[in-house]
Amino acid sequence: MFRNQYDNDSSTWSPQGRIFQVEYASEAVKQGSAVVGLKSKENAVIVAVKRSPNELASYQKKIIRIDDHMGIAMAGLTSDARVLSNYLRTEAMRSKMVYGRPLPVGRAVSAIGDKAQTNTQEYGRRPYGVGLLVIGHDDTGPHLYEFNPSGIVSEYYAYSIGSRSQSARTNLERNFETFQDMSLKELIVQGLKSLRDTLQQGKQLDVLNTSIGFVGKDSKMTILDGQDTQEYLDLLDEGEAMDTE
Repeated sequence: MFRNQYDNDSSTWSPQGRIFQVEYASEAVKQGSAVVGLKSKENAVIVAVKRSPNELASYQKKIIRIDDHMGIAMAGLTSDARVLSNYLRTEAMRSKMVYGRPLPVGRAVSAIGDKAQTNTQEYGRRPYGVGLLVIGHDDTGPHLYEFNPSGIVSEYYAYSIGSRSQSARTNLERNFETFQDMSLKELIVQGLKSLRDTLQQGKQLDVLNTSIGFVGKDSKMTILDGQDTQEYLDLLDEGEAMDTE
């Protein structure tokens, strides 16, 4: 009903109590390639499908390291993710310089949530067209947070965002109770298994389009791309072969 009268900026409410600019930004997240995150008692993992604009271009980066104890994976507008990641890096550096300690993961995610919420309240701004999965490890253990363009942040045991992410969430919801006692390798394989469910028919995970990130009690934030992912793709294939026997 008269939708175009209420979607010209992000500071105008519709009569139904909706802010259409925020909803449009959320649609941009759904257009991005899928990202899956999950955590156990000691580790947090993110896995992502990378896209290439065309055959002559390289694959776009999907996982960004923020600090030794924290990283993010993105779905949506890459340039917006770059702005938010730079902001997080600045906050992490400030925490070390001022307080002499790593930035708590929950506080970091709240900071970008506040930053995004400002864009939904002030005239002339637009919401960020990107969703993030943030993993980290601090004094309270491993964490997985989801950030969306509305500025809302939520903590999860496992979650997925991006294109066809509902398929991955279905698998995660079915198995998340088993994640807590898994080793790091098992956790990564479970993430890849859920990520594979988001692929179009005929597509496969390979060393070119797969990106893996993890952080934990005994490991700093690590990102695996290219041939470094082959070990885990092989484990995924082995598990699939055993399931079919």
